[in-house]
Amino acid sequence: LEGDVVRLKGVRAPHIGWNRIILRRASPILHGIEDGSFFYFVHSYYVRPRDESIVVAVTDHGKNENTVVFPSIIQKGRIYGVQFHPEKSGEVGLKLLRNFRNLGEE
Repeated sequence: LEGDVVRLKGVRAPHIGWNRIILRRASPILHGIEDGSFFYFVHSYYVRPRDESIVVAVTDHGKNENTVVFPSIIQKGRIYGVQFHPEKSGEVGLKLLRNFRNLGEE
């Protein structure tokens, strides 16, 4: 996957805590997960992909003019990446992990 790793600037870093995902497109990894679902984040950097079509969901962090919008889920074919910690994200995180596990059954 081509792109850059960028440090969060102009906002509190590290970004620690619960935040929502905003869906950009459908993906099997999100089966049964609603737009606006909250996941747990801990990070100071994010990926800026060269190909925006791989972005499945984004998340915003910060306030007003200092808000940073970054990809929180990416997918290219059968390659997936998430910016958050699904294992720390309660039931919705477990749902995402189950969806990932079930991808091999398709």
